[in-house]
Amino acid sequence: MDQCLNTAQQPLCPGTPQEDGFSGHSVESDRIESSLRSIQKFVPTDYASYTQEHYRFAGKKIIIQESIESYGTVVWPGATALCQYLEEHTEELNLQDAKILEIGAGPGLVSIVSSLLGAQVTATDLPDVLGNLQYNLLKNTLECTAHLPEVKELIWGEDLDQKFPKSNFYYDYVLASDVVYHHYFLDKLLATMVYLSQPGTVVLWANKFRFSTDYDFLDKFKQVFDTTLVAEHSESSVKLFKGILKWD
Repeated sequence: MDQCLNTAQQPLCPGTPQEDGFSGHSVESDRIESSLRSIQKFVPTDYASYTQEHYRFAGKKIIIQESIESYGTVVWPGATALCQYLEEHTEELNLQDAKILEIGAGPGLVSIVSSLLGAQVTATDLPDVLGNLQYNLLKNTLECTAHLPEVKELIWGEDLDQKFPKSNFYYDYVLASDVVYHHYFLDKLLATMVYLSQPGTVVLWANKFRFSTDYDFLDKFKQVFDTTLVAEHSESSVKLFKGILKWD
């Protein structure tokens, strides 16, 4: 669903005074909230507590609903590093109308920023994460972007040819941040990155390097992708890699 606005239809996005609570409640924010509820397909998990965290990218304040009760509802350092890179290299990456899929989108910050920068975004994650992911996406992009992001379930390595058939789906970029840590699905993650890569697809993967297994994954990544380190943040131990699948 595309939502295009002309200059006479300035949207109420997070970051405007009404949304930030400086000027009280507004009828317009009620209308946006009502539209959000009518579109939302997935229901956020009922965690005991959520917090509202604020970020600023693409010239807008972004409000993310997070919860420390799940890895998938927290913005990790790799996500902010990837957002910064996308923002600083928007024209070079030609993000306007680019087709992007994010693996392990979590609470959705990277997908939101990609959408605000003009891309056509598909945000994916596990089923229990999709409700909060979609809520954050709609809250921050509804009537603010040319292309409303799509939310889809993606379990690494499972049913890829059925849910994402290559004949129907092509992505200019596959984005991933902090998807590599101490878990048992790294081989399936790499297989998913490979599957989603077609000629011309660029993988941008940002990660905080914490464990030896992170470097083991990087070694395997380099075996199948032509890999370039495009950014590094020593203070947070985050590295950002660009990968293009090797074609024999």
